[in-house]
Amino acid sequence: MPNRNGIPGVVCQTSPHLLWTFLRLHILHEMASPTNYSLDDARRSLAEDESALGNLIVEIDQAEATLERLVMQSKQAIEKMVQERRQLEEKMFQTKAYLSPIRRLPIELLRTIFLFNFEDYPCCAWVLASVSTPWRKLALSMPKLWSKIRLITTQQSSADTIRLWLERSGPTCPLDIEIFLRVTKSAPDLQRSGRASSPATWPCTHAAQQYFIPPPTGTSSTTVTILPPANTPIIIPPSPAQSDPWSASPSPTTERPPPIFSRSSMHWAHIAIFYLVEQMSRWERFVFRFDKQFPSAGALRSITGDAPLLRVFEVSSAESSYYTDWQWLPCASSGTPLSLPRLENITLQNTPFKWSSPMFQTNLRSLTLRALQNNHLSLDRILCIVSANPNLESLSLHFSGVLPPILPMHTTTLASLKELSIGGHYLFFQLVDSLLVPNIESLSLDIEPREPVEDAISNLLTRSGQPPLAHLSVAYGNSNSSTFYYGPAGFVISWNVLSELNHLQSLRIGSTSLEPLLTALGPPDEDSGQSHWACPNLTSLGMKNCHAHSEGIAKLVQMVDARNPSSGGGGSGTTAVNGVAPVKLRSLELYDCATLGEDVIGWLKGRIDEVTCTEPAFER
Repeated sequence: MPNRNGIPGVVCQTSPHLLWTFLRLHILHEMASPTNYSLDDARRSLAEDESALGNLIVEIDQAEATLERLVMQSKQAIEKMVQERRQLEEKMFQTKAYLSPIRRLPIELLRTIFLFNFEDYPCCAWVLASVSTPWRKLALSMPKLWSKIRLITTQQSSADTIRLWLERSGPTCPLDIEIFLRVTKSAPDLQRSGRASSPATWPCTHAAQQYFIPPPTGTSSTTVTILPPANTPIIIPPSPAQSDPWSASPSPTTERPPPIFSRSSMHWAHIAIFYLVEQMSRWERFVFRFDKQFPSAGALRSITGDAPLLRVFEVSSAESSYYTDWQWLPCASSGTPLSLPRLENITLQNTPFKWSSPMFQTNLRSLTLRALQNNHLSLDRILCIVSANPNLESLSLHFSGVLPPILPMHTTTLASLKELSIGGHYLFFQLVDSLLVPNIESLSLDIEPREPVEDAISNLLTRSGQPPLAHLSVAYGNSNSSTFYYGPAGFVISWNVLSELNHLQSLRIGSTSLEPLLTALGPPDEDSGQSHWACPNLTSLGMKNCHAHSEGIAKLVQMVDARNPSSGGGGSGTTAVNGVAPVKLRSLELYDCATLGEDVIGWLKGRIDEVTCTEPAFER
């Protein structure tokens, strides 16, 4: 508020110097023009203000420096305390580890624990050997922990991993070998595409971490799906300078550079197979799979000789190719002396073999043969391989080319056979007509359509005494062939054979007309000659590339409504015919059959527990 002289006053307390300065400025402002006295006074006032400002700045800088020094001293004190805390925590951790009961376990008991862990995780030795020095010494002193080789690798990785594994397994321990080779693109392909199709290594954060690759929903009969062996953990192969494969690896989100193609990658198999063949006398299981042909595949020819402990032998390729005559174990001459007394399981897919090899004369229990494109055997020689192993429990044959029989075909009885899978050339119908399988449980036929397939199935089951067949698959693997659509009309005359399969639990059908199949599985119709339910124990139905006409979707709904009525099904609400009511259908798969619509799919999911449906890319 203004004072008695009309000069505004300051309510708060101020210094006399500031008050006097304010008074002089007010007087100068009221004056019309500055005088010499007022100018000198203004200059003197400006000098005093600049001096006061300089002093104030100095005081501020001194205060900030003091504060910075205090903060620095406090941070140093905190860091020192944190370091002391870490040292104390580390000391406490070491003390607790020293007091841990596991340190007081006898070596014999710890060895037993290691072996128990080995049964569940075959690759646990790599982790156990990296825990501590005593554990490493113990793990390295137990050859059995290193007797199961489970390796997923590439040509760019070091083959010394196999050498190291074999050395640690000792000289006498039987070997269980499963190797899956991921073959990357060639160097020119990489330059064109700018990136690799598959990485050189796979990240793995823990030894017990396992990656399982589920099989695709449908594959072509001309190709084979090669998967890593079951329960195979991903192993990171070491570089030549490393001793263990469990070194640091890039995270899954880190972009990896393309693999470097060196001369060693061109000869990976020669190095790896050399190490393995040296220990062939200790092989108990040998499984080698690769997803593509690679330059050093010829190294497999060195697999020859005696294997007195060998029970399982498999070499599988996902890509078919043409090979010259290989002189390896499956191509040995008939007079070659081989010691394979325990061999009972052979799987050869897209690899060369001879029908007369002594390897097939060892009374096998499981045999899987997928012949090369240029391997055309006469039908009687294929039957000779089968008849030489009368105790087979599982048989799978797929030949794209078969020659007519040279010698007369004879009936072969496989009393122990439970699983039979035959696919490929149409002459295989004659092979089916030559088999007698009284205890078969699973039958899969994917043969070129030249004869009615239902006749072959019915004759096989009648000739075998109507065994309790539980699983049937017909043309389910051939998803790319169009011969089923435009082939002979007599390929599938009817589905009357289903009325004979009272024990059937799962049915897989591909590349046929949808309506007759669904009619056969639907409710009995006396007008059509169907007096009882077909497949009353059917719980799983799969159809692939089954073309449907206008009534296809309606037939599907009628079949599901009859087997799974709204009241619950499974014998409670289903109509019983001759005292027999079908069980509830629990799984339905439809791949590229018909466009059902969201309403129909929703209705199916309300009646069936598991429904899988993929619509065709185009309408036939």
